[in-house]
Amino acid sequence: MDFQESDEQRMLREAVAAIAGKYGHEYYVGQSRSGKKQQELWDELAGSGYLGVSVPQRWGGGGMGMTELSTVCEELAAAGCPILFLVVSPAICATLIDRFGTESQQQRWLPRFADGSLKMAFAITEPDAGSNSHNISTTATRDGDIYRLNGTKYYISGCDEAEAVLVVTRTSKDEATGYSKLSLFVVDLDSPGLSKTLIPVEMTAPEKQFTLFFDNVEVGKERLLGGEGEGLRQVFMGLNPERIMSAAIAVGIGRYALSKATSYARDRSVWGTPIGRHQGLAHPLAKAKVDLEMAKLMYQKAAWSYDNGIDAGEAANMSKYAGAEAALTCLDQAIQTHGGNGMSSEYGLADFWGMARLLRIAPVSREMILNFVAQHSLGLPKPY
Repeated sequence: MDFQESDEQRMLREAVAAIAGKYGHEYYVGQSRSGKKQQELWDELAGSGYLGVSVPQRWGGGGMGMTELSTVCEELAAAGCPILFLVVSPAICATLIDRFGTESQQQRWLPRFADGSLKMAFAITEPDAGSNSHNISTTATRDGDIYRLNGTKYYISGCDEAEAVLVVTRTSKDEATGYSKLSLFVVDLDSPGLSKTLIPVEMTAPEKQFTLFFDNVEVGKERLLGGEGEGLRQVFMGLNPERIMSAAIAVGIGRYALSKATSYARDRSVWGTPIGRHQGLAHPLAKAKVDLEMAKLMYQKAAWSYDNGIDAGEAANMSKYAGAEAALTCLDQAIQTHGGNGMSSEYGLADFWGMARLLRIAPVSREMILNFVAQHSLGLPKPY
């Protein structure tokens, strides 16, 4: 194994860090609280080709992989301005269209993923389905050359800034198992019959959450991704990148928090000595650093496995679990290190708590990851 990044990967990391550093956490918080987006940052990253690093070269992308895209995610978060849409749009949607789309579908959408001109949301979660994809009730019914979509999707990110949404639907049912047969459709968000409602959440982030309502929404058959009824396989192909990118963001948040904490611990003096000299503060920060580095190694293993065609399910799930736990540990200890200042807006820590806490829940809960590990890694009976 070679744990050294290539020169190309190192330059990518440095370049993204330099761009993100021009914006930083104050920009992120300011845009979030004013209801604005990180469009200027998005556009600068797009102009440099960093949003399309994982899109194939023949469509104008960088031709790299999840390893490089996760580097972009990590560096943005480490600078205090993560972009959740990188998890959804290039990591999930572009990957699925590249893997399962027709030539015309790829030609239509992938170049725009590559240059950053397209943002696409992803809709799988439903109020009554949760983590059970077999229980999806949003239907797509064939009617000649169109499908009619009906149902509700829940906690769908960024529908106020995306142009389209990749929707997971039920098109039939397997009579032998009783499970839904799923199909994926690219749906324009301005389609007649499609409406959205904002879900207020206690999280400082530019990306908002929405409930989507599909009321007889007509979608042409050319918007079906892959074959009808093959959506479950496609969804699972997109979930590993989602977990890897979430882990990368978590590691970036952990880096950001530790950087703030160690700087404060070196500079803040009480009783004539820096507070970082005291083991009561130094040791918890050191442990947080150990946890963070282990999480980073796991997400890098997951990304490498995915890029090399190796089953990344175990590593992707573990990396998401480890990343979320490490991010919360780092952020909590950074707040504790700052004392009362940790809750001050000036120090830019407490406003990251909602994002870090979300990563323990989404895109898959820590409990479902433990179920996966118990069943698939340890060979224990299926827990549900």
